[in-house]
Amino acid sequence: MEQTQTALNPARWRDSRPAASVRLYAESRTTDRVLHILLRGDLSRLRVDTVAAQLGMSATTLRRRLRTDHTHYQFLLDRARQYRCEQVLRSNWRPGKCLAHELGYLEVNSFYRAFRRWTGIGFSAWKLRHY
Repeated sequence: MEQTQTALNPARWRDSRPAASVRLYAESRTTDRVLHILLRGDLSRLRVDTVAAQLGMSATTLRRRLRTDHTHYQFLLDRARQYRCEQVLRSNWRPGKCLAHELGYLEVNSFYRAFRRWTGIGFSAWKLRHY
């Protein structure tokens, strides 16, 4: 998806804070490990407590460590969903309903809102441009 405004490389993902406080991710081992799990796992099943258990810590400890890195689980999950969506749509077309399910969205409309946030255009408009 060439229209995205966020870099595709997970190590270069940036937070949405002002430039003065933006940090590159992959600063700590915890953030690296969470990204690794999210990028390789089933996003429809991964929750913060599941990821924390895989890392051998409580969900509270995981949240605290991510906060130390100036990020949070939901931000990393959103970036992983965006990356996975881009990878799928590069190889072949999938309807929004299917993508929403694969990416772990409970509501299709939540996926459509996220897609617009990622790309700056709606899913239907993106489809008309690229397919």
